Amino acid sequence: MSFTPLTLALSAVLVCYLAVASPLLGKRAYDRLARTRDQDPLVYRRMNTLWCAELFAMAAVALLIVAVEPSLDAADIGLVIKEPPSDTLGTVVGFLSASAVGMFVFWRLAAKGKPIPGQQAFAHLLPRTAVERWYAAGLSVTAGITEEIVYRGLLIAVGTGALGLSRETAASAALVVFVAGHLYQGWRGMLMVTLIGFGLTMLYLRTGSLLLPILLHALIDLRGLLLSPRPRRELVGQAG
Repeated sequence: MSFTPLTLALSAVLVCYLAVASPLLGKRAYDRLARTRDQDPLVYRRMNTLWCAELFAMAAVALLIVAVEPSLDAADIGLVIKEPPSDTLGTVVGFLSASAVGMFVFWRLAAKGKPIPGQQAFAHLLPRTAVERWYAAGLSVTAGITEEIVYRGLLIAVGTGALGLSRETAASAALVVFVAGHLYQGWRGMLMVTLIGFGLTMLYLRTGSLLLPILLHALIDLRGLLLSPRPRRELVGQAG
């Protein structure tokens, strides 16, 4: 497989943006949120809206590359429904069960005023009002769909098709770019993102479809932003 000059140029621009510009812009936006959220009640909504717009724009470029590249189609970036192997379904059931147990543990920790593991890395993304919960839900679903299309589907296809990398090497490189996009979370958060991204990547490579990675990605983000409570002592501190 070889790409045309047009799709090579589009791919190069997108990869550079994902690897360099997006992480830096995301960190700057998150730092601004952390500094001004208590003074500006609308900053959370604006940032979520801008992040969703950015994610949709990146996905649109990815789909444009597929549309104009003769050697690519939707199936090449995982946009196809396939019946997953039976053991993969078991993995999904196991993930959902573990998530349920994890949420119960988190609620118990919050009730005792203890910190939630990993939550500090994105603490300022946690919604504080009913309206902000809708924005958080929208960002979670948007990220689940668009990030899988871009980071898992397209980048692996570009790595194998344009650079001649093996599927495993291309997937590893795509994972590095995906983790870089979460620079705002710091090294601890990025470590957790690496583990989650690795699991989603392996699921995609095994099934050849983005359907399950998209579903699980959205559920992971929804759990992180909406279903993991903040410690009671943090809420009390804010109320005071």
